[in-house]
Amino acid sequence: MRAVKRRLTFHFLIQYFTIALLLSVIVVGLVILLFWFIANEDMKRSFPAGALSSLATEINIVDGEATISKGWNEELKKQEMWFQIINEDGNEIASSNTPANVPKSYSFNELLKIDEENRFIDYHVYTEIDTYTFSDPYYYLLGYKDPFYEHLVALMNKYSQYGEIESSYIENVNNELLKEDETLHIVDANGEIIQKFGSMLEIQEYKPLEILSRRIDQGMYPTKISVISDEKSNFTWVLHSKNKLTKEYSNPTFFRNLLIAFIVVAIIVLVITISIAVWHGFRYGRPIVIFTSWLGRMEQGQYQEVLTERERKRIFRKSGKVRTRYRLYQEVFQAFYSMAERLSSAEKERKRLDQTREEWMTGISHDLRTPLSTVQGYGHLLESEKYEWSRLEIKDMGKVIREKGEYMLELVEDFSLAFQLKNNALEVSREEVNINIFLQDIVSKYKEDRTLMGVNLSLVEEVDHVQLTISRKWFERIFDNLIMNAIKHNPTSTSITLIIKRGKNPDSIEIKIKDNGVGMEEEMKEKLFDRYYRGTNTEEKVDGAGLGMSIAKEIVKLHNGDIHVSSRVGEGTVITLTFPMPVELE
Repeated sequence: MRAVKRRLTFHFLIQYFTIALLLSVIVVGLVILLFWFIANEDMKRSFPAGALSSLATEINIVDGEATISKGWNEELKKQEMWFQIINEDGNEIASSNTPANVPKSYSFNELLKIDEENRFIDYHVYTEIDTYTFSDPYYYLLGYKDPFYEHLVALMNKYSQYGEIESSYIENVNNELLKEDETLHIVDANGEIIQKFGSMLEIQEYKPLEILSRRIDQGMYPTKISVISDEKSNFTWVLHSKNKLTKEYSNPTFFRNLLIAFIVVAIIVLVITISIAVWHGFRYGRPIVIFTSWLGRMEQGQYQEVLTERERKRIFRKSGKVRTRYRLYQEVFQAFYSMAERLSSAEKERKRLDQTREEWMTGISHDLRTPLSTVQGYGHLLESEKYEWSRLEIKDMGKVIREKGEYMLELVEDFSLAFQLKNNALEVSREEVNINIFLQDIVSKYKEDRTLMGVNLSLVEEVDHVQLTISRKWFERIFDNLIMNAIKHNPTSTSITLIIKRGKNPDSIEIKIKDNGVGMEEEMKEKLFDRYYRGTNTEEKVDGAGLGMSIAKEIVKLHNGDIHVSSRVGEGTVITLTFPMPVELE
């Protein structure tokens, strides 16, 4: 499951960084929106000053060359304004909508005069100098024609007498101003209005900063002002006209719009968060529901049905590939299928073992009942006083009882040994043994056994001096079980040969038990080493509990070996034992 852990870690890291990136984008977008909103509101307050500040911020100058965006070109043309960028030599490096009478180069005095008066030729000019952004200083000029200023100059030239308007001109001035919906105030040095003409405004006097505030933050007031001071009389002429450059502005509107912007962003973030939560719920909740359904079916013993048809369609495409949203758990689904197969196989094996045990119990009961019946019968005969037995008859009865007892003891020992091997509870003491000599002793033992007269057993040594670390007692049990199995299941004329040779792997040794007997069918060969399986021979009755071959296989495994059988009916059987050999052959 390491692949699943890595994928989950990688997946959640990607999600974390994606969400972090998304939130960062939202925050950055919010900041940009806020700056845009503030800049937009600033331009509403005073479009020329706000536009000049925005232009100075947005324009990038590289190698003394600058480019003005198409959007600004159109906006300046719409507002009937012009824009210039002047380098430290007084030369223009970029401009937009510049009239023909505006020069491409300025002198030292011209720039100082523009900066002091905020006027040039017939234009009102806003200026800004940038000495921080770039290595060289640049001067920005934003100019436009102010018809109201020109009108104020005309009024002053036509009607001014020592800074005031004589009574004979009052009617003419009022008519002229009312026609244009304008207001003229003549203000003294203290800010008091000494004369009023044209439309009436609710202004009684001017505070010291009010004129400056109205000139800078035009959008905060319903009227735009043009101002000229008469140096001789120390009076100031203030002309109020309809504010056509910007829309009306108010602080409450600004903060309300700012609050609305924050609320909209908060709603967007909330919607995104809820969407992510719902997506996570579906993405990680659906597989858990599927896993729970499968565990429920497993609890009921339905190992074959890993997924229902509906679940398979939901998880897998028609091509058999896992859908993207479930790909994160593809190893889990594969593990489910593997587990289901194992559980199903285990269930089949359990049923098979239960059946085999029942058959074995039946067989072992029969195997024990027969000798027990014999022992019980002879016991009754010896106990009975109806008969008198000769010494020879009593000896024969004792021999039969001993043989039957030994047979039952062997059955019990085989059962105990099989249990110990199965549970790894067998005590083993090992020693280094010369296998050639060991096998010679095995062959001699069977040749000298008079109860096995007619058995043709031989040893073929293709290698000499093979040393293995083994348990002599249990290693001998392997060959006893294999050789006796070959003797019991074959005719008396069968030849049995033990062969010791090099293995296919240079670091291994093979010992073969080969016979030319009746051989085995495929089914019997596959079940030869199963516990409680007893091979059948239709021509004779064979005693045994079906544990001998299984015990032999377990002892071979105990010695880190492997056992393999090959057989064909009528051609005999070859059982091959393979063991690792730690010492080089001589």
